[in-house]
Amino acid sequence: MKVIDSHQHFWKFDPKRLPWITDSLSVLKRDFLPDELYEIYREHAVSGCVAVQAAQTTEESHFLLDLAAKNEFVLGVVGWIDIQADNLSDQLQAFSSFKKLKGFRHILQDEADDRFICRPAFQRGLEIILDNGYCYDVLIYPRQLKGALDTIAKFPEGRFVIDHLAKPDIKGAAMTYWRDIMKEFKGLKNVSCKVSGMVTEHDWKNWQQEDFFPYLDVVMDTFGEDRIMFGSDWPVCLLAAPFGEVKEILEKYLMSVSPSIQAKIWAENAISFYKLDV
Repeated sequence: MKVIDSHQHFWKFDPKRLPWITDSLSVLKRDFLPDELYEIYREHAVSGCVAVQAAQTTEESHFLLDLAAKNEFVLGVVGWIDIQADNLSDQLQAFSSFKKLKGFRHILQDEADDRFICRPAFQRGLEIILDNGYCYDVLIYPRQLKGALDTIAKFPEGRFVIDHLAKPDIKGAAMTYWRDIMKEFKGLKNVSCKVSGMVTEHDWKNWQQEDFFPYLDVVMDTFGEDRIMFGSDWPVCLLAAPFGEVKEILEKYLMSVSPSIQAKIWAENAISFYKLDV
């Protein structure tokens, strides 16, 4: 069965460029580049991936696009752009020749304002990005879900995907608020959800595959078989699990569903959402 990793990162480690990688995340304080990931993918039968920004600079977008140009298995890039800038249209024009650039992302989870996504400048930028045919990755915590819900409902023709299930507090088993808001996305057919980033929201050293299944149940019920995609969040996942163990969680969860549904979640939905050339 074809597998596409819809969410992973590359970087050449620089503490100034990646200030979020603190001493408590020391395993991430090194370079993570395509040659290493290619070998992991060969071992685990993964066909390709979408590389997602980890730094909020235009240089980050060009760094990922350069890697994608040199590595065929990097099928798409989610870059960063100054979405609130007055010259956003000009910035997009400068990127127009890069066919592997599929969308953009802002690290909303780091914003203190729970409704940062609803700010007028951000909304104007979203409209321009979506009108130009790009999709948008939404990186948020549960406290920011309501703003994301209001925004996604406002752009019914746009393509959105929620990264990492919106990062529920799996370690603290704080499911109720997250579950109740997530369910409100059910009727919004323009938004998908990545099954990614779960292990790092749990106790990094003490977790079982079944711990994640109640969260996956909510996602399956909300988004259905056509709007869910697999993502490893490599190398961030290494804080809690190697790539193979992350993949095994979803393999175990999907054992009881039909091969056609599995094919959608493992690859077809990501290919369709990101318009990947495979």
